[in-house]
Amino acid sequence: MSDRVDGAPEKEGNVPEDGASPDGGHASTTPSTHTVRLELVDEPGQLLAALHPIADNGGNLLSIYHERGNKTPRGRIPVEVDFEATAERFETIVEALREAGVNVMQAGTERYAEEVTVLLFGHLIDTDLSDTLSRIEACESASVADVSLAAPQGTEEASSARLRLEARAGETAAALAAVRELADEKSLRVVEPLTGVDA
Repeated sequence: MSDRVDGAPEKEGNVPEDGASPDGGHASTTPSTHTVRLELVDEPGQLLAALHPIADNGGNLLSIYHERGNKTPRGRIPVEVDFEATAERFETIVEALREAGVNVMQAGTERYAEEVTVLLFGHLIDTDLSDTLSRIEACESASVADVSLAAPQGTEEASSARLRLEARAGETAAALAAVRELADEKSLRVVEPLTGVDA
């Protein structure tokens, strides 16, 4: 999505004509990977509209994670976008997104670095699965990346759900603690991954 042509370097603003800067120009001109977590209304064209401020301000799109089946507490769709940009351009992009009316829930470099899968058992439907997922999602340490529900005897009986969580680096234990606390509150059983065991 960058508008560079034939690999020619883009000119950065506020750089003297001779290219001199206190750090040799490296900090402001070296792109790095950034992640923004957006909250979009479930309407046609919203995703494309949210990508325009990134492209228009020099962001180079790397990936989009569109979580259609996992709505936020406000009933909107969370979308995680990874892109490359310089630090200066990143700030401009975040500001442009907000000016365009896009709700930016998280803006920063690589928020999630660890992945863990847990199983929940119990009356998931009766205890409001949507609420359970929203409350895990609200945890600062983790995000729900994927959910798989199994209710072989119908929604009136106990069911199970496999949750794939993405946690911040070093915060997997905190994410699991939040899941355990919520499960205790709703009388659900949790099966956590084994740790410290060679595969």
